[in-house]
Order: sequence, then structure tokens, then C-alpha cells
Amino acid sequence: MEPQKAEIFQKMSEALAQRAIARTASVQRTTGETDVQVTINLDGTGICKAATGIPFLDHMLQQIASHGLIDLDVQAQGDLEIDDHHTNEDVGITLGQALSQALGNRKGIVRFGNFLAPLDEALIQVSLDFSGRPHISYGLQIPTQRVGTYDTQLVREFFVAVVNHSQMTLHIRQLDGINSHHIIEATFKAFARAMRMAVEIDSRRAGMIPSSKGVL
Repeated sequence: MEPQKAEIFQKMSEALAQRAIARTASVQRTTGETDVQVTINLDGTGICKAATGIPFLDHMLQQIASHGLIDLDVQAQGDLEIDDHHTNEDVGITLGQALSQALGNRKGIVRFGNFLAPLDEALIQVSLDFSGRPHISYGLQIPTQRVGTYDTQLVREFFVAVVNHSQMTLHIRQLDGINSHHIIEATFKAFARAMRMAVEIDSRRAGMIPSSKGVL
């Protein structure tokens, strides 16, 4: 076999082998305020089981699973008699930890993701990078304080928690939108699709850290 063809074949074999490794994680986080269990499969089919006690958050987690093509099981109990803040934040923290564990050393992943999601009048752009450096730039302007019973300030708190514990860089931009539900749901859909792009295995980078520095 010619050296060039052999090298291509080797990279393809490494990519297939990497895909065969289960990219899954299960994390439980228990505090005096919440008890959260998250199980994730990055190479899933969009199956979601979400029971956080916060119906709107459950709906958004379903968007992440469905549009990110990941299998996600999120079970949470928290001090909802106070408000939704602790449970919302701790679900984000635990999801971020599960993402980080499932990605492992991040060898072979595309690393970057970008998606522009419309939902009726709303248009949201999400760009992210599994860089190992947590940072969030949050540009949503949600016009109402609540969607149903959900405090819309908690959207930012959720993504801050995910970012800090998955060590990703995340930029969220609102290009259009006047309906709070549409703005938030388009954000979660764009996040899911950008994440799906970023965690895909790049056959040309099989077994390699996706950084010129050789480390993330």
C-alpha cells in the first residue's frame, strides 16, 4: 500500500475506533439544597428523560437532547418551595460536569460549533468552543420576567453553570425576537445544534487534540 493511502487508512481506522468508545457519563451532585443526577450519551439519538420539578426547564432540556442528538436523563429534587434558582443552577452545573466527563480528553472532536436558529420572529446565534477556558458572552434581551412560572433571569444562570463546569466558551446573540418563549427556545435549539457540531468526531483529527498547542 502506498504511504499516503496507508496514512489515510490509518486515520480512518482511528476515527472509527474513537467512535466505538462510549462517550457517556453519569454524575450525581448532592447539596443541602438539591439532589441532581445527570446521565448523558453524546452519541445518542435524542432520547430525553427530564424531571427537575421545573416544567419549562424540562422542556428546554428536551430541546438540547432532541436537536443535539444526545441521550439525556436529568432527575432533580430541590428546594422549589423557596424558588427555582438553586435547582435550575445545579442542573446546569451537573450537566456541565457530565459533558466534561463524557468528552474526556477531547481528542478528535471538531471542538467548535456555530448555529443560527429561527423560531417564528426570533433569531438566535450560538457559537461555542470546548476550549478548556470557561467564558460566556450573553446577549439575550428577554422582554418579560416570566414564561409561565419560570423566571427568565434563570436562563443566563443555567448557561453560566454549564459553561463553568464543562469549560467551554459560549457566545449567545439575539438578532431578532419579541416573544420571550420563542427567544429562549430558539437559544436552546441553537445551543444544541452548535454543541452537536462541536462534539462530533473529526475523521481528519482522529486521536489528536484539536489545538495547535497540543492540549486543551
